[in-house]
Formats: sequence, C-alpha cells, structure tokens
Amino acid sequence: MASIQVKFRKSSVSDHPGSVYYLIIHNSKSKQLTTPYRLFPDEWNDFINKTTSSVKNSRNPNISSIMFATEIELRRFLIIKENLTLKREKYTVDDIIDEFKMFVSKYSLSNYMGSLIGQMVQNYKIRTSQNYKTTLNSFCNFIHEKYPLLNPTIDYLTPDTIQNYEGWLRLRGVTPNASSFYMRILRAVYNRAVDEQIIYNRNPFKHVYTGIDKTIKRAISLKLISKIKHLDLSYNQSLDMARDMFMMSFYLRGMSFIDMAYLKYTDNQNGYIVYRRRKTGQKLTIKWTSEMQRIIDKYPRNQSGYLLPILGLENCRNYNAYRSIGSRINRNLKIIARLVNINQTLTLYVARHSWASAAQSKGIPLNVISQGMGHDSESTTRIYLSSLDTSLVDKANSLILNSL
Repeated sequence: MASIQVKFRKSSVSDHPGSVYYLIIHNSKSKQLTTPYRLFPDEWNDFINKTTSSVKNSRNPNISSIMFATEIELRRFLIIKENLTLKREKYTVDDIIDEFKMFVSKYSLSNYMGSLIGQMVQNYKIRTSQNYKTTLNSFCNFIHEKYPLLNPTIDYLTPDTIQNYEGWLRLRGVTPNASSFYMRILRAVYNRAVDEQIIYNRNPFKHVYTGIDKTIKRAISLKLISKIKHLDLSYNQSLDMARDMFMMSFYLRGMSFIDMAYLKYTDNQNGYIVYRRRKTGQKLTIKWTSEMQRIIDKYPRNQSGYLLPILGLENCRNYNAYRSIGSRINRNLKIIARLVNINQTLTLYVARHSWASAAQSKGIPLNVISQGMGHDSESTTRIYLSSLDTSLVDKANSLILNSL
C-alpha cells in the first residue's frame, strides 16, 4: 500500500528558505516530488509535518498558502492512489507521480475553465463564455490575494474555499445577485468535473447563496413607452437610432440586444421572424408587424446581411462589437429618458422588462409570457415579473388603510 507524506528539506545555504516536498513510498520503493513551495526552518514543524508560524509577519500569507495547498494535494494523492488501485493490480511510484503531474497540468482551474470557454466560443455562446471568463478572473483574484503562491486546480473548490470566496465578494461590495451569479457558474463547472469523474462531489456550494433576489424595478409603463415612440428625434441621428432599437426590442417581445444584432434578412420569412436565442438555442417565431417595418425602412439595406443597423461589414465577424455599440445606444437612451422625464436608468434591457410588465398588465397568462420571452422555465419569468409593478398592491393597501 502506497503512503504519501509531506516533508521539509533545509537549504544548504544559510539564511535561504528550504523546500517542501512529497515522499511517496510504494512496494519498498520511494521517490521525492519537490514542490515550488519554500519555507524557512522556523516555519516548519518536523513533529507534525506541517507549516507553523508563531510570529505575525509579512510571510504569513505565503505560509497559509502552503498549508492550504499541501492539505489539498495530499487529498489528491489519496484519490489518485485509490483510483490506481481500482484500475490495475500493479502500479508504481512513478505512476502515482505521473497522475499527480497530469492532474495539475490538465485540471488547473484556468486550463479546465479555459477549455470550456473555448468550446462555448466555437458554439457561438459568446455571452456565456464572457460570463465564465469574468467568474474565473474573479475567483483567481480571490485565490491570489488570499493564497498568493497557488495555481488553483478544480479540487480547490472546497466548502471552506467557496464560503471564504463568498465573504471576500461581500467585503468588496458585490451584490448578493452578482455573488450568486459567480457561484452558479463555478457550481456548473464543478458539477461537470464531478460528472467527468475528475473529482468527488463534496457539495462545496451547499452553504453559500445561489438564489436570485428581487431586482430593482426596471420596467416602465406603456404610457412612457408611447412617449418614447412619438418623441421627435429627427434632429439627432444617434438618439433616433437608439430610440428605434429600444422600440424594436419592445416590438419583438423584449428580444435581447445580442439576438437583435445578429438577426438576418433571411430570418424574416413569410411575415414572421424565425430565429434561435443565442443564449439558449431555443427557436422562436415572432409575427412581423408594420411598426417593425417602419423602423427597417428608415435605414439603408445592411450590406452585411444583418436586418438591423447594428453590425456592419467592418465588424460583423467581431463578436464583441455589439457590446460597444450597445453601450453607445444605452448612453443615448439615458438622454432620451431625461427628455421624457423618466426618473430611472433607461437601457435596452428595460424594453425586455417592460414588454413582460405590459403583457402581465393585459392579463396574459404566465406561461404565454414565458414562451414569448424565450425563457427556459416559468420561474425565470416570475423573477422578471415579481418586481415590476406593485401598483395593484399599493391600491389594495390604500383601501385597507382608508377603512380604519
């Protein structure tokens, strides 16, 4: 039976840190695997084979990093040993070391998530890939601040690490919804690694928040939508275009901006827009109306083949181009909001919320609204609707108070 111990070797040069290494013994043969971790003699306890530091100093973060890393890596060695025992009757010390090195190389969090991100880009899931990149950067910033020596692997997603990460986000003013967003992405990555039998499931996300709080009201009334529609913006082409894209999103049942940007003339067939949501791949069909056609008629035919004047030939292959254009439109929408006395931030996303709110106010059933917006489930639609319009509740409360 193989045994793995963490050891410390003093430097042959005085006043220089020594090396932390692993001693692997199996079938009367032993080998050492030197780690990149370095300690001074007074930072190591030979009796318990662990790091130690009785004095507060600037090296304590490094010492904590080494302690954390060796605990994780010893656990990884045990899993490797168990797997090798199950797979074959005979294995050597070199087999254990090779498996360990392969895991570090292949399943570092950056490499593993990077591979998933690459697959998403190939499948044109650009927005999702960007979300994964943002989450990876955030988690790696946390790890490098708390454990500066580490290159985290997928098995660093332990219950304690995830709870510490949640606390780290909270201290930096990250909202619960944003924190939950990061957690859900890391959980998806973790569950995939479990499914691929890379790691065992230790339920690291059990005690962190992965729900969705009610968001600030984003929808505006149909009355304000009408004001935006009839606003004379002929004097300013940029404002006019921003208004048109806002209205087009509303007309198209709150279509997301990225889906609008990549609509093609060929998607307009026999009086219907037929397209797939880039986020989910869901196929949607929307009846083409005279309001939509009036907007299209205002602009020259897009030579890039796209239906709307968002992406041109010079940037039609740039998947990030729509983001900069969307930011410009949102800046102009803020100006439009002031023109019609809207006291909240007006963005393209407000059009999506507003369509859902308007549908609800007209008594349209939840399942129909959900289908119209291309949501995967009605629970997602409920999140949209739960914080949109509280006027009915306010009226009910007034009736109750007036009866006192």
